[in-house]
Amino acid sequence: MHDHNSERLASYADVLAGELPDTWFSTHLTAGDKDDLAELTDRIWDLDLVAALLAEHPLQQAAVLCRSDGAQLVLIDRHDERDGFLLAAVAPHALPDEAYRGVPEPNGIALADDPFLSAEQVAGDLLIRYDRALAQVRHNALDGIQPSQPDRVVLTWQPDGSVATAPADGRPCTVLAAHGFVQDPHSGIYRLSSDDSQAQARALREIGPQLGALGIGTALQHPAGRHAPTSAPASMPPAPAGTRAPTARAR
Repeated sequence: MHDHNSERLASYADVLAGELPDTWFSTHLTAGDKDDLAELTDRIWDLDLVAALLAEHPLQQAAVLCRSDGAQLVLIDRHDERDGFLLAAVAPHALPDEAYRGVPEPNGIALADDPFLSAEQVAGDLLIRYDRALAQVRHNALDGIQPSQPDRVVLTWQPDGSVATAPADGRPCTVLAAHGFVQDPHSGIYRLSSDDSQAQARALREIGPQLGALGIGTALQHPAGRHAPTSAPASMPPAPAGTRAPTARAR
C-alpha cells in the first residue's frame, strides 16, 4: 500500500469523523496490524457491496471510526478506478449469534472523494440503519430484560431469583458493582445473585437513594407469575414489561 494512499485514507477518516453527528474519533490500521484487521474483517456488518469487495481484496489497511457509545464504522479502499471509499458498519463485540436473528444487515455505502458531503450521506442513510440494527441486536441480547433509560435503572427479577439490569450508560455502574451486581463482559448486563436473600434485599434498598443522588430513578420489574420478596423496596414500582424482538440470525 503506497504511503500516499495510506495518508489519504487516514486524513479522509479524520475529517469524516469530525463532521458526523455526536462524538467520533478515527484510528488507522495498517498492514502491520494483521490481527486487528482480521478481527475487524470478521465483524464487518455487511452482506452486499463491502462483503463482495472483501472476498476479493482482504484488508491491508482500514480506518476505524468510533463513537463515544462504542458504535464503530470502518472506512476502506474501493480497489477500482473511482475516487472515494467504502464505509461499513461494524457489529458489536461478543454478542450471541441469537441476537442477530431477524435483524437486517446495515449494509455499507460508497462515498465520494469529499468527506464533508459524505458526512451528510452517512448521517442520512447508514447511521440511521446502523443505529436501528444496533438497538435491535442489543435488545435481543438482553434476553427479556427490560432496557434501562439514562434517567432510570430498570431491575428485572429472573427465574432463578437473581435480579438483572442493563444500564443505559456508565453512571450507575459503580453503585451497582458496590452492592454486589456482577457485570457480564459480553452483554454488559449486571446481575445480583439470590444466594443470600437478605443481602440481596439490602442491596436493593440501598441502591435506590444512591442512584437518586445521581439523578437516576429505579424501577423493579416483575415477570408474569413472579412476585418480589416482601423485603424489596416499595419505592421501586413494577415497570411495564418490554416486548422482545423476534430472532433469526442473518449476520
